[in-house]
Amino acid sequence: MPLSAYRLMWMMVMFDLPTVTKTDQKAATRFRNFLLDEGFEMSQFSVYMRFCAGTPQVEARIGRIRSNLPKRGKVQILTFTDRQYQTMVCFETRTKQEPAAKYEQFKLF
Repeated sequence: MPLSAYRLMWMMVMFDLPTVTKTDQKAATRFRNFLLDEGFEMSQFSVYMRFCAGTPQVEARIGRIRSNLPKRGKVQILTFTDRQYQTMVCFETRTKQEPAAKYEQFKLF
């Protein structure tokens, strides 16, 4: 199957986890470190993104996230195609930034 910007996917994990008690703080840190170990990169505080090679990989990662969810708090996962990612508009200190391309290895194909 040829690679296509319509099949290549991005995952955005957004979470709002309680950090009032030490136990909550440890659970939030454990979840954040789990996302980093899974190859996610922090886009903003509590927003992590990862490039995936397609829908099966996205579904597998959602399953792993589900099995590592903290007991409390809210976690949302948004998936979208690479083509949609390319239309993202980013601003940093009032200056428009291009979204970072994170899939250099696919240029070999």
